[in-house]
Amino acid sequence: MHELNYWCELAWLPPGEVVAGVLVKVEDSMIAEVVPGVANPPGGTVRLAGLTIPGLANAHSHAFHRALRGVTQREKGSFWTWREQMYGVAGTLDPDSYLRLARAVFAEMALAGITCVGEFHYLHHAAGGVPYDDPNAMGHALVQAAREAGLRIALLDTCYLTGGIGTPLSGVQLRFGDGDADRWAARAAGLYSHYRGERDVEIGVAVHSVRAVPAEQMRVVGEFSRHHAVPLHVHVSEQRAENTAAVEMYAASPVQVLAEHDVLGPRSTAVHATHLSDVDVALLGASRTHVCMCPTTERDLADGIGPARALFEAGSPITLGSDSQAVIDLFEEARAVELDERLATERRGHWSAAELLDAATTAGHASLGFPDAGMLVPGAWADLVSVRLDSVRTAGTSPAHVAENVVFAATAADVHSVVSSGRQVVTDGRHVLGDVGAMLAGAIAEARGEKRHGGGEA
Repeated sequence: MHELNYWCELAWLPPGEVVAGVLVKVEDSMIAEVVPGVANPPGGTVRLAGLTIPGLANAHSHAFHRALRGVTQREKGSFWTWREQMYGVAGTLDPDSYLRLARAVFAEMALAGITCVGEFHYLHHAAGGVPYDDPNAMGHALVQAAREAGLRIALLDTCYLTGGIGTPLSGVQLRFGDGDADRWAARAAGLYSHYRGERDVEIGVAVHSVRAVPAEQMRVVGEFSRHHAVPLHVHVSEQRAENTAAVEMYAASPVQVLAEHDVLGPRSTAVHATHLSDVDVALLGASRTHVCMCPTTERDLADGIGPARALFEAGSPITLGSDSQAVIDLFEEARAVELDERLATERRGHWSAAELLDAATTAGHASLGFPDAGMLVPGAWADLVSVRLDSVRTAGTSPAHVAENVVFAATAADVHSVVSSGRQVVTDGRHVLGDVGAMLAGAIAEARGEKRHGGGEA
């Protein structure tokens, strides 16, 4: 049994308080003991300066979208014009190049304090929708990438059948589809069986959206989730056009369609949930469906501001995601939930720092099928993320307001140490894989079909 002790200068412990001098004893991948009030680090203990918090959960990610960062900022447009550029990147990737790109992206996440990622995976097949020899080759590449970067992964295998309500898949979209929900389920079952029993991988499922899965086929995805007791995620009401199309076809909002077809529930997560009626909020809350807010993407794509606080008070746990990778920084996502709410209401103080940290940790991990993560308690996954309190952003922290300073001022750049599943993957701000910037540069240039500019070999 591998044992290692960490002494935290400050640690964020349940029920949401900052405690000085905390000794965390780790056995293999789990926390064995948490001892507060230890004034000095015992001999042989790894010292973690600053504030140590549980590992962060990125509850909604599309790894390959990282290749779009910066590129889509040049011109005007909307979600729909951005989507065409996204298809261009999706058309270039194969299992080998996707492995290289995702590994670099997941390493960037680790540097930001993320220890578990929910990868919303719909890039399944080769050009024209032709399956690879192993129909789950792309999914295996994502799992391998996460493991090599030091993250646990919830691979949310996505059912994607139409290019819009009543519109067949075409072009690059053909790579996303399996024909119908039953064929999707057969492929997903093979993926589930392959990783069954492996603790660091959760094979969940997803309905891409009401736009991409006909209502009569959604139940297949819901039944898969219930039968295997795995997470089910779905994009919901990200754009007003989606709501309009749903009402025209089903005489119901996307949330109502999902409720009528047994997609909502405690294992489910509605991603974005931006344009909702009071009825939608009540349906999501009453069903205890998680809601994943992705503020940096939602503002990047000009989606709008969702009713996060109303959803939370109705009963929906709130989680956070980096989605399109416009930035990878869950501190920014967390504070944006509060700051965007201020813009929408012209009032301050909707969310406490503790509530936002819960969204980034405990709630996020639970929504990805890891309910024993996101807490610094015995029996939880040994995920420890240490944040500097002496950077230009965090210096001058008041002892009484450490959590507030980290949530509202720190960035991913302030993370200096990351222990993920008992393994230290980031030390002094450097990832065990080496130069992550060079890895990203090479993988992104490959995905864009460009020549590289500077940087070493990936």
